[in-house]
Amino acid sequence: MPQSFDEAVAYSKRWIDIIHKTEVTEAEGKAIIAESQHNFAEHFNKGWLEYRKSVTEAGDWAVTEWTGKGAMFRDVLGREYIDCLGGYGLLDLGWANPEIIDTVKAQLDHTPMPSQELIDPLRGVLARLMALITPGDIKYSFFAASGTEAVEGAIKLAKMHTRKSGFIAAVKAFHGKTMGSLSMLGKADYRVPPGILYGGPVYHVPFGDADAVEKQLDICQKVGVDIAACLFEPIQGEAGAIVPPDDFWPRIREITKHYGVLLIADEVQTGLGRTGKLWGVDHWNVVPDIMTLGKSFGGGVMPISAFCANEDIWQCMMYPNPFIHTTTTGGGALACSAAIAAINVTLRDRLWEAAAAKGQYLIPKLKALAARYPQIYREVTGLGLLIGMHFQTPETGYKVAAGLFKRGVLVAGTLTSAQTIRIEPPLIITYEQIDEMLNRLEDTLKEVSG
Repeated sequence: MPQSFDEAVAYSKRWIDIIHKTEVTEAEGKAIIAESQHNFAEHFNKGWLEYRKSVTEAGDWAVTEWTGKGAMFRDVLGREYIDCLGGYGLLDLGWANPEIIDTVKAQLDHTPMPSQELIDPLRGVLARLMALITPGDIKYSFFAASGTEAVEGAIKLAKMHTRKSGFIAAVKAFHGKTMGSLSMLGKADYRVPPGILYGGPVYHVPFGDADAVEKQLDICQKVGVDIAACLFEPIQGEAGAIVPPDDFWPRIREITKHYGVLLIADEVQTGLGRTGKLWGVDHWNVVPDIMTLGKSFGGGVMPISAFCANEDIWQCMMYPNPFIHTTTTGGGALACSAAIAAINVTLRDRLWEAAAAKGQYLIPKLKALAARYPQIYREVTGLGLLIGMHFQTPETGYKVAAGLFKRGVLVAGTLTSAQTIRIEPPLIITYEQIDEMLNRLEDTLKEVSG
């Protein structure tokens, strides 16, 4: 399209006015929907419209999220939905948590972003908080904006500390989609299209199979391939809330120490209470060498992520060049203020205990539904409020996601992953909302099975 500054000024001003509205009329809402469809198709990614199966198969693209509170959100036409997706773990504290927002607003009146040359106090405060709440002797943290950046940093840190280049990760693992993180990811769907990825050797083993990890490390040692680290999610998220055997994490901790290999725990999705413990590795009392976190770290208000390690490993980040790893926008004052508030709320309210209790309430009920509809379900997996519904076919998953959406429940059912659908609501979802979701799910299952 032709370059036009005047049009851009007018268009941005119109949307600034819309952003400042507290309510929109039905006509305005429909106009926003139509304009959003056009903009996504013509200027962002047409595939996103076509692949959002929970919406398109429901025969209704007339939903554009507008506002939310707790575990509920409303579209621009005022229709309410129970959020059982939670932004894939982003919204642990719910939509627009008022305490997080108030803190960020207060910081906004001080300074939105640091100079990068002087000392930003909030970055130091957040780093100290991380040292207080992470397992074992983890002491230092670096802050970025997204989970994949945190994983990239962890990979780089492991390579710098060990001076080795190889990694072991899991089949079906998800660690992000930038090139280094993508190299560790365990699904061909994402790895094949971009071609050659990270140059160092990366070996994939079945998740939860400690024997396979040990065998691969033994082979690498015998043939002279240096392994810097093993990288695993405590519980696999994108794969469908896959919980490993109870001996997996303790064994790989022992195995990696035996072979002199670092252990990286990717807590981007599992961290900060999602699985019923503050950290996913806490289920097995394991202390990793390096941790990553993200998603809900900013309280669902600001994007922020981190990778963390102990003082010995962190030396290569400080000397001889303390600027060996930097980012201009990561760990800005607004993001750090959101994370500080999110940590406060999570610890004060012990939200991991709420996640554990609600998971113990919800998972047996989902398994009971699965037993009553074996033609629809393969199984239900998960821990806390990271739950996977595994269906017999992707087509069935599409229908369930669409049926729930028609009934005002949001889950993730996309073209690339509908055979497995996660139930991942905000940790503050109420039991009444859980029961209502189950009622609507059962209505959906009756419709699909009929």
